[in-house]
Amino acid sequence: MRVRHKARVVLLDDGHLVFLKRGWPGGDPYCTTVGGSVEPEDADLEAALRREVLEEIGATIGPATEFLTLTEPCGTSTVVQHYFLADLVAMDLDLRHGPELDDPDTGLFEPVRVDVSRSAVAALNLQPPELADYVRAHVEDWGA
Repeated sequence: MRVRHKARVVLLDDGHLVFLKRGWPGGDPYCTTVGGSVEPEDADLEAALRREVLEEIGATIGPATEFLTLTEPCGTSTVVQHYFLADLVAMDLDLRHGPELDDPDTGLFEPVRVDVSRSAVAALNLQPPELADYVRAHVEDWGA
């Protein structure tokens, strides 16, 4: 069985969390973390994470700490999602690039900032549910 690794990040930005808001016409929008697949040219998970953050939201991040790993069987492969927490250092949406932004079928793909609070996270349709549960349980510790 093939195993694919993904590196994703919950971003802290001056009392806020930064997620990606996703959606397509006719569907319900949802939020998820910035990140994506680890590519063969990535030195490690953190290198993949930094590349994905730059591609998707034109941002740089500080040190990243892994806080959750989710494993999902997907047909003939298994996807291992590595979730990190990091401070957002700088973001310039004009620096975004990559396949998601070049694909006309990407749909809504925009950063969204919410307060570092349980109620703000609960108001999001944060996906996947296991991540949402973890973030709600720990978000107020992150804001301290």
